[in-house]
Amino acid sequence: MSLRAAVLGHPISHSKSPALHLAAYGQLGIGISYTAIDVTEQLLPSLMGQIRDQPGWRGLSVTMPLKTAMLGQVDEVRGVARTLGVVNTVTFEEDGGTRRAVGSNTDVAGIVNALRHAGSGEAPAAVILGGGGTAASAVAALKELGATHARVFVRDTSRTADVRAAAAGLDFSLEILTLAEAARPTSAADVVISTLPPRAADGLAAELASLKTSLPGVLLDVAYDPWPSLLASVWQAGGGTVVPGLEMLLYQAVEQVRLFTRRGDDVNAAVIDVMCASVGLPRRAL
Repeated sequence: MSLRAAVLGHPISHSKSPALHLAAYGQLGIGISYTAIDVTEQLLPSLMGQIRDQPGWRGLSVTMPLKTAMLGQVDEVRGVARTLGVVNTVTFEEDGGTRRAVGSNTDVAGIVNALRHAGSGEAPAAVILGGGGTAASAVAALKELGATHARVFVRDTSRTADVRAAAAGLDFSLEILTLAEAARPTSAADVVISTLPPRAADGLAAELASLKTSLPGVLLDVAYDPWPSLLASVWQAGGGTVVPGLEMLLYQAVEQVRLFTRRGDDVNAAVIDVMCASVGLPRRAL
């Protein structure tokens, strides 16, 4: 039986997940195919019905705008995904002859490991840009790093349900403000996690540049296409450490590969190195 996995999202043609996963499966010598499937929220139930009926599926990577919609398509939600209400990973398990879809979240581990690899310290003074599903994962990641509070800057303060729910579930304190107020607090933060879409932070980047101040913290910009973003360029020019969104994508994919292959202990530094090479990241050992 051929084994299959895929990344779901809309749009999806830019995704680097196939390169990451296929590099890992090649290094491990496991025959799992991995494709990108463009699917909208409206068509997700139909697609999931088809996948459930097809043998050989090991897992799904879930990206925007499906991370919340997937909650209603799985039989069980595990771990931090339950608290966040955000699923970026689906695995399939056999239970007494019945296949069950299990939702989980590896974005949190992706953010944590990306920031730790960049040298981020414990209990950082933190800023989150954006208030959606990835911002919710950022809250959980900051909590794991020892933070208890973050300032969240958003374009529309009425669209912050995801990040507010995450904070409430994790007993994490938030201060939610408009993006127009972000420049000075952002410049002074230990860690900034931008979950904004590509180019949505360009105005803030221009404001930061106009401050003509040093930017000593660590910026993780989850938008990786186009790269570098204007925000990343300004941050680097200010002397700060920039972590591209590809680093987060890498580390969340590492956890997915462990789940999809069911050979977690074999996903070692050698596997991570070939994953890095597949998307142009520097090789490293965890």
